[in-house]
Amino acid sequence: MNGNQSNRTRKGLGPGLPFSFWYVLVAIGFLLVLQNVLFARPFEQLPYSDFKTALRQDRIEDIQISVHTIRGTLRSSPSDKLPPVRFMAVRVDDPELVQELEKHHVKYTGQYDSDVVKTLLSWIIPLVFLFIVWGFLSRRLGPGQGVMNFGKSRARIYAERETGVTFTDVAGADEAKEELQEIIDFLRYPQKYSALGGRIPKGVLLVGPPGTGKTLLARAVAGEASVPFFSLSGSDFVEMFVGVGAARVRDLFKQAQEKAPCIVFIDELDAVGKARGINPMQQNDEREQTLNQLLAEMDGFDPRKGVIILGATNRPEILDPALLRAGRFDRQVVVGRPDLQGRLDILRLHAKKVRLGADVDLQIIAARTPGMVGSDLANVINEAALLAARYGKDAVMMDELDKAIDRIMAGPEKKSRVMAPEEKRRVAYHESGHALVAESLPHADPVRKVTIIPHGVAALGYTQQLPTQDRYLYTKDELLDRMTVMLGGRAAEEVVFHDVSTGAQDDLQRVGEMARRMITELGMSEHLGAYAVEQARQPMFLDGGYQSPKHYSEAMARRIDHEAQTMVERMYQRAHQILETHRDKLEALAQYLLQHEVIDQASLGLLLGDLRSGPQPKLLG
Repeated sequence: MNGNQSNRTRKGLGPGLPFSFWYVLVAIGFLLVLQNVLFARPFEQLPYSDFKTALRQDRIEDIQISVHTIRGTLRSSPSDKLPPVRFMAVRVDDPELVQELEKHHVKYTGQYDSDVVKTLLSWIIPLVFLFIVWGFLSRRLGPGQGVMNFGKSRARIYAERETGVTFTDVAGADEAKEELQEIIDFLRYPQKYSALGGRIPKGVLLVGPPGTGKTLLARAVAGEASVPFFSLSGSDFVEMFVGVGAARVRDLFKQAQEKAPCIVFIDELDAVGKARGINPMQQNDEREQTLNQLLAEMDGFDPRKGVIILGATNRPEILDPALLRAGRFDRQVVVGRPDLQGRLDILRLHAKKVRLGADVDLQIIAARTPGMVGSDLANVINEAALLAARYGKDAVMMDELDKAIDRIMAGPEKKSRVMAPEEKRRVAYHESGHALVAESLPHADPVRKVTIIPHGVAALGYTQQLPTQDRYLYTKDELLDRMTVMLGGRAAEEVVFHDVSTGAQDDLQRVGEMARRMITELGMSEHLGAYAVEQARQPMFLDGGYQSPKHYSEAMARRIDHEAQTMVERMYQRAHQILETHRDKLEALAQYLLQHEVIDQASLGLLLGDLRSGPQPKLLG
């Protein structure tokens, strides 16, 4: 928890001592020992033969006879002069016992063996004690942790000084911080807004890809405003028992209004706020009841009390529209991927914790990491520090940062994965084909690095391309060039070996998906024109898509398949033509990779020259 202790830790069993089943086992063991000590029978065990001997010696004062035992008082011998002791003997079938007792004038009585008292003393009292201990531990655990506290909220409460995060700890999200500054001002100076009749938004939804710092921003808002901070996940509301989630929502808002002004942060809001009816085949009454209660509570509380609801999600497209209307989550703040300056600020923030070498230029590292989010950049710095420590260096150098980027983008190097010479030669030509085609096309991103060292789980080599600037839109020509580059590896294998391998499997899948999207969604079809035939519910901030029913006929599907196949074939022939034209460059690059295994951008430029200024192959009709 980064040095912060939650309310449960402060008021519960103490740090580092979580509740577990071992407490129950210890309590049961204690009760067994207690039973043996307190309820042990204070009788001296006496064999029946010794009992008969003492009876004949007139040493028995009185006895109580039961079905199974004989208890009584035994006098010591005249020479011992010891006080009488209580004894117990196991009763045997002895018809003459009563006559002998009367003969020696022993007072005897009968006793009925009842298990009620023994059961009461042996089990009921220990069980009562066990329940008392259980209740005590449940109360010490805090809200939402005991067995009978299903309806309690599981929100962790942080005091203002415990979040430990302010806006100075957040980099690369300047626009989001500006949007949230208004919330901080309201929590600090609510009279400034109430005097003008203004109403602060009840809820603010933070949307963006995973790892961009949405949770960090929410904690920074609480730290800046110096107010209590309730933090929980959307999945904490949902249980297998119907009605538990709604009860937890009610309890959460009750606690929040008692602590007002405060901030309630619900992470992964889509877990509880998914649109109702999005999948009619799967009904979930518990989730819908929880969502209905959340909507009702957001309508019911008074924003003037200073309770601000912050939500975070990377799937805003599946949220229920009722959550996003005015009066609930009034405002949406996009926490997107950082740009070049944002990545530089994030790298500088995390680099304060490590010792950097003199050759480190974070501006270059920021330029080499387009598309990475804050968590990725923090991982780059951490991986570089681990590599420097592994190599026994005193500081993190530029070489470790480069290797850290490669580890995150392609996985760690697998130098122990030995390839056969012929397989290594095929991989070298495959990657050379990608690089040569990329360096020949005008709209393709420049190649920064090519390697035939295996990385990650399945990559036998890779070609790393980096855009010259952050991109948000792509033209049709740029997408076609991308497809051609992806097909360059397979085309190189066919040019050199007159055969192809399974190494292009991922390339072919990506090319096919890109071609279909260009035709069906992006209006880049030559035959369909500016017409989108698919309305797939695509995620805004996640990779991949959802399976959606087709809204077109089988005849249209055949046209789409034919055009996508034709587009891919044209780009493949284009890559094939480029490689045939520059066959000498292909051979030189492959031989360089076979000898050195890695080539960087500078060496690649010297080896290939400026291929983009030459004549470009024409697209086949």
